[in-house]
Amino acid sequence: MTIQLTTHGPGETRAAGRRLAARLRAGDVLLLRGPLGAGKSELTRGIAEGLGVTETVTSPSFSILNVYESGRIPLYHFDWYRLESEEELYELGMDEYLGGDGIAAVEWPEQCPEAVPDNCLEAVLEPEGDEERRITLRSLGAFREPDADWLTADEQDDKGDQKA
Repeated sequence: MTIQLTTHGPGETRAAGRRLAARLRAGDVLLLRGPLGAGKSELTRGIAEGLGVTETVTSPSFSILNVYESGRIPLYHFDWYRLESEEELYELGMDEYLGGDGIAAVEWPEQCPEAVPDNCLEAVLEPEGDEERRITLRSLGAFREPDADWLTADEQDDKGDQKA
């Protein structure tokens, strides 16, 4: 099953991430696909908020991996854009975070496809204008199928969210 949602600004993208966090479990790998500026890090910030992460969540563009352990489940936020091979990921010891005790959110997984687990969740973010983003969720391999509740919410869930 494929789930789609259109968000209207970073606040709504973060809200979708908060709702997604409620469905994610330790060991899950989330592949984040989309062009620069599509909202991959914004969605990850929402996931971090939903997990109760208290640290400031930044893009791991230069560090390759940011680890956040203050939430109910650890969050491992990867950015593979600068990786040149799977071996580099292993040399840095980062492979242990994929499918481990936390949730791994991987930006730019296409840079190192050999390291992507067979069973994972894919989120494709596509800009549809200056503020709108279409988010498509799809399970890969034997990953559990998402349903409409994974990204949508009732009105109470979004109270206080601002369209930014």
